[in-house]
Amino acid sequence: MRIGNIAGRAKVIVDEAHAVDIETASGGRFGSDPGELYDRWEQFRGWTPPADAPVERFTGGDIGNPAPAPRQIFAIGLNYRDHAAESDMAVPAEPAVFTKFASSLAGPFTQVALPVGHVDWEVELVVVIGRGGRHIPATDAWRHVAGVAVGQDLSERRLQAIGPVPQFSLAKSHHGFGPIGPFLVTTDELPDPDDLVLGCSLNGEQVQKSRTSHMIFPVPELIARLSAVTELWPGDVIFTGTPSGVGAGRTPQRFLAPGDELVSSIDGVGEIRQTFVAVA
Repeated sequence: MRIGNIAGRAKVIVDEAHAVDIETASGGRFGSDPGELYDRWEQFRGWTPPADAPVERFTGGDIGNPAPAPRQIFAIGLNYRDHAAESDMAVPAEPAVFTKFASSLAGPFTQVALPVGHVDWEVELVVVIGRGGRHIPATDAWRHVAGVAVGQDLSERRLQAIGPVPQFSLAKSHHGFGPIGPFLVTTDELPDPDDLVLGCSLNGEQVQKSRTSHMIFPVPELIARLSAVTELWPGDVIFTGTPSGVGAGRTPQRFLAPGDELVSSIDGVGEIRQTFVAVA
């Protein structure tokens, strides 16, 4: 199933232009709020719209973030060996965890105002928790996932490096720096959720391409390690890390500029698109 946030309402996506309203099709059993749907995920996951449910049209401009109100946002640094190498850092023995602040989250098709500094791209698989818990074993972890989406962990590198310790969370939380979408895709839609092709292109030039099977800490291990420390809640978001090809790792370095267009995709999940403008 593909779940969308269409004009602020939770809908089952039929195709690229049509959807079924969940509140209407369920007779009010489930509400219209996309964020609240995760709080009832255990009940919702077994539901399907009736065959005669009315189908509505939508456009790309209607599509919002499918996980708009997470209690917690986790992000993982250096989770691909080639990205650690291009960053001139050692492969981590434990997941490098930080957060993006909730105000940075955005929908899949957005215009982003570039702050002063060096703004970089990082395509990522985003995981949304459906069933929370503590001490979730890796062998059971995918059962706790509502679905996955495409994400960009946009990063301002100068601020990230300021101070005696890195400012990861702050530098990655400017307005619009956390686009997610286009839809939440449940794992039964994917041949192998542990092996997905992801990549992004800048102005039509491919700058990143890899597979999620190359993660140092795959999704089940991340969920197990995170839940060993903190309780995971329905609707929580995990940005799982980026492969090589970021701007800071290039020679010469390359960063986003006004007029650029960034398209990020994951096979079987979809694509998101950001355009960039100067701060007014």
